[in-house]
Amino acid sequence: MDRKILIVDDDSDISDIICDFLRGCGYSTSHARDAEEAFRLLGSQSFSLVLLDINLPDATGFEICSELRRVSQVPVIFASARTAEDDRITGFDTGGDDYLPKPYSMKELLSRINALMRRVYGCEDISFGDVKINAASRTVTKGGRKIELANREFDLLLCLCRNKNTAVSKDKLISEVWGAFSEVEPSTLTVHIRWLREKLEDDPAAPVHIKTVWKLGYMLEDK
Repeated sequence: MDRKILIVDDDSDISDIICDFLRGCGYSTSHARDAEEAFRLLGSQSFSLVLLDINLPDATGFEICSELRRVSQVPVIFASARTAEDDRITGFDTGGDDYLPKPYSMKELLSRINALMRRVYGCEDISFGDVKINAASRTVTKGGRKIELANREFDLLLCLCRNKNTAVSKDKLISEVWGAFSEVEPSTLTVHIRWLREKLEDDPAAPVHIKTVWKLGYMLEDK
């Protein structure tokens, strides 16, 4: 997964400062000023983390998080001037992973983001068969030879690997790789699975690891 963060906040000045700061720390960022723009961005691309304000012009952050949790487990940090205990509890109950009271320092924000990213994604090395994947450097080798994967292919492979030996539905794969509210067709997923098999399976026509699970989706098998 790319180090890509969606900031949902109607305060453009503060959001610009946060975006510039996080970009300087190696993250890429997008900014949404309201729920409508947030859902549009979430439907067109995937994000590693969402930084979510509560008070927005057209919805609350709680409503956005609840809707997001129906289709995605992307990490969410609430960042809000609303610091009452009931608000913090609601933030966690609706699916938030952390709650950062405003005002906060950029140093604390970065620390919270880094800690949550480590907890959710880690920097692990993953392997199956003679394939090795480094999540931090986004590199893949097969039999010691480097394999070039497009971003979507890598994200798809990583999602399968993190659910190794477990069937993953097509809907979940599309949500995690293309975006929570993406309108990508299942045929697009099928094509990317085929490309992964061509690059990583010894015999793509008879895959040993990237298996189709009938009427459900796919599974990365490594026994």
